[in-house]
Amino acid sequence: MSGSRLVYSTELGRTCPQCRAALSACRCGKPAARPSGDGIARVWRESKGRGGKTVTLVKGLPLDDAALQALGKQLRSACGSGGTCKDGVLEIQGDHAERVTAWLIAQGHPAKRAGG
Repeated sequence: MSGSRLVYSTELGRTCPQCRAALSACRCGKPAARPSGDGIARVWRESKGRGGKTVTLVKGLPLDDAALQALGKQLRSACGSGGTCKDGVLEIQGDHAERVTAWLIAQGHPAKRAGG
């Protein structure tokens, strides 16, 4: 049976024909759902759980993943620091909350400072 494929398993239940994962865990063709907010970017800083390092977080931008990555790159170069984009949240290394908020507003994105 070299050409057969698994259709049902008592271990997984029904499986996806493309990725062979359980249908409940299959992500083929489904973009990751991002929670929709009010469209206002919230900017805050956080240091808990990061070994004492401070990061600036930006959440709530109504952009797709590619646009969010591009915006993150521009923000990182504007702040002169590193960072990443995880699950729709931009992380900028260091305490740049005021600079990021001002930059986002100058670029036409509604933004406000949140947290402490």
